[in-house]
Amino acid sequence: MPFRLFTGRAFLICVLHSAFCNCPFLFFSLRQLNQAEPMHIQPFQAVYPDMGLITSPDHFFSTVKEKFNDYWESGFYHRLPHEGMYIHRISGAGRTFIGLIACMDVNDYMRGEVKKHENTLAASEQKQIHLLLKRSSQVKPIMLTYPNVAEIDKILAAYIKNNDHFLEATFEGTGELHRFWEICDGATVQRLQKIFSEKVPATYIADGHHRTSSTVTMYERHGAENAGNVFRWLPCALYPTSEVEIFDFNRIIQGLNNFSPASFMAKLSKLFEIDVLEEMQKPAKKHELTLFLEQEWYRLAWRPEILEEYKKQPVVLDVSLLNEKVMGDILHIKDVRTDARVKYHQGTKPLSDLRNKTLKGEGRFAFCLFPVTLKDFLAISDAGGTLPPKSTWFEPRIRSGLLVRRFQI
Repeated sequence: MPFRLFTGRAFLICVLHSAFCNCPFLFFSLRQLNQAEPMHIQPFQAVYPDMGLITSPDHFFSTVKEKFNDYWESGFYHRLPHEGMYIHRISGAGRTFIGLIACMDVNDYMRGEVKKHENTLAASEQKQIHLLLKRSSQVKPIMLTYPNVAEIDKILAAYIKNNDHFLEATFEGTGELHRFWEICDGATVQRLQKIFSEKVPATYIADGHHRTSSTVTMYERHGAENAGNVFRWLPCALYPTSEVEIFDFNRIIQGLNNFSPASFMAKLSKLFEIDVLEEMQKPAKKHELTLFLEQEWYRLAWRPEILEEYKKQPVVLDVSLLNEKVMGDILHIKDVRTDARVKYHQGTKPLSDLRNKTLKGEGRFAFCLFPVTLKDFLAISDAGGTLPPKSTWFEPRIRSGLLVRRFQI
């Protein structure tokens, strides 16, 4: 019969044959985990959806965040009989992404080995804590990226080739096919743990800062010294940097702060070299933006003297300059996170969608930014810095409710 990984003070290290997946399964003692620092990843016993009961994946998974308890009680979810790690492959839109889902130790985050790039809001953390306690579940892994390790890539590719997936879901809205493979043999699990601890000195949060910080809050509240603290482990989807794309995050703004369009453009001309565009476009390179105003498109390039002001900074982001020079100095928008005049539009959506949303409101205009480069993202994170809010849109993105970690407090 299959066994699960127990979490008490005393453990046996056993290698058993799992009837469920027909492969040996390894148990690890808490003492082993504590000695192997940093131990970045750990298997967990996943809960997964019964796709035979789900007629509309797009609708179902968009509601899991709030309705998971109802779905669980109604029998839409099943628990795998033992712990494992899980390969996640997303196919669609012209490319495929492959990553590994496991649990990270929140102590790695607290020690700075899991690097953040974004400040969190207390109100958003409060909401995440409420949902965490309400569901007794983590319904969506945070997304981490790390520099490629060829050995990890080979393990995942070979496992996909030689094993059947146990779960798949197709989303009509995006045309994506999500498939999952369970890694249940102890030798492979242990090998992955060893590689991550030895060859991945740091990982970077791409998505999930509030889920991470709220879990850390609960971990500290329940006692970091408590060996059975369920909040020590946080599900994460680990994608190497080669499997990650950063898209632009654009701004739709309401109102010109009492400027006429002509006077606003005059203000911008002191900051940018401006060209009129014949058609809608996104910026083609760093330090270039595009503007949609009064049904006209413009290309904006920061003037050399503006960039000269920041030459001593190791990384100069267009979004930072926009927030300071335009949002703050001209439009008097002091906090872009909370000001109701600013709406955000992810770069994965068509530019025509941004145009149409801008035209729906009187006095609206939009800025399009060039995506933050992966090099700049890693440099800022390594330096302990933060990016301005809504600076990046990362792909791939796992959906809520595809793999869930249930726990008892």
